[in-house]
Amino acid sequence: MPFSFFRSQLAEVIQWDAPQLHQLLWQFPSAHDEVKNASKLLVGPGQGALLVYEGRVADVLSTEGVYSLATDNHPFVTTLRKLRTGGESEHKLKIYFYRRAENVNQPWGTPTPVKYLDPVYGFPVELGAHGNLSFAVANARQFFTEVVGLSDLYTVPQAKALLQSRITQELATQLAAAQFSYQQLDAQLSALAARLREPLAAECSRLGLLLTDFRLTGTVFDAATQQRIGRVADATTDVQAAKVAGMTYAEREQLQALRDAARTSGGIAGAGLQLGVGVELGKHLASPLPAASTAPAPTDPVQQLQKLKLLLDEGILTPEEFEAKKKIWLDQL
Repeated sequence: MPFSFFRSQLAEVIQWDAPQLHQLLWQFPSAHDEVKNASKLLVGPGQGALLVYEGRVADVLSTEGVYSLATDNHPFVTTLRKLRTGGESEHKLKIYFYRRAENVNQPWGTPTPVKYLDPVYGFPVELGAHGNLSFAVANARQFFTEVVGLSDLYTVPQAKALLQSRITQELATQLAAAQFSYQQLDAQLSALAARLREPLAAECSRLGLLLTDFRLTGTVFDAATQQRIGRVADATTDVQAAKVAGMTYAEREQLQALRDAARTSGGIAGAGLQLGVGVELGKHLASPLPAASTAPAPTDPVQQLQKLKLLLDEGILTPEEFEAKKKIWLDQL
């Protein structure tokens, strides 16, 4: 008889002797899923083993050590020994090893943008989020039946991708519930991570996993959202600039229109023509001072001089125009 035949009948040591960090569950290779009498099953530190007999999980070995398939008193191992007939029959048994140790600092990122309506500014926001998480196999039987099935190999990246698919939907839900504006997100990352941790931990438990840590480290807005944020920032800057200049935002907008018109039409006269009578600030400062006999007395010449200086600084008035109008208002002091 060929040597391979005799070799197949010998007792063997069944172990996961070279586990890789990316491997979460691995099937011990066996040509015919045969387990021979007197074989020894070695479960190393940080490992566990599942015994799948006739298509179902018959036993889970979650304690490291050496199990003898001939004499050990572990429940299923004893049953397996008793199933042998006359000490010669071989029984079909698949043996899977799994990683009990924690899988730490696994980076994650949302695979698709998360969409929600900004509660403060009312425009749609799309963002991606990223962070890291840690997890471990908590219920090997449940993990095997609910997730792995009869795959020969299941990896840590596969499990991480499964969890990431749950994060996207939950993140959208929590953003809507928390009512965080885009301006608050960077300051609220820890709070948002805490809101996500509980429902994600429950989802992990359903899959036979234990979520040991979850962190949200940053967000990235899509291009359209960044443009909307830029417009809000510009408007906010204009409002602040108007306050510093002692003007309302509406007056600041009028000033911007005056400046643009003056640059394209040559001075304050052209600006006044383009803006028309509807622009009160431009009309008031651009028109000649009425005759003293009919004009109402100016209420605040100093304020008018300040506005003239602002128009000069903005390039709307030429120095000559500024000096001429300044003299008129100085005469009212």
